[in-house]
Amino acid sequence: MTVLLMPGDDVPAWSTVRDAHGLEQMAHAADGWCVALDRDSLRCSIYARRPRICRDFAMGGEDCRAERRDWYGAHGDAAEERGGG
Repeated sequence: MTVLLMPGDDVPAWSTVRDAHGLEQMAHAADGWCVALDRDSLRCSIYARRPRICRDFAMGGEDCRAERRDWYGAHGDAAEERGGG
């Protein structure tokens, strides 16, 4: 999921990149997920400074569940065994 940063977002500089159009967004790790996501707990490592779009994303809402289904579909049972679900 691409997270574009909005004016007023105050995320750590190490967690951002600029896209081909010059828009600032949250960087992705090699696995395609946000660099701020702790892979062991599946929690945001910059929670207090997370971008507005992340604040508006309803945890446990349909969009959240769809993202998790997509992730588990790509990574199989190993992710569930780590307690990611």
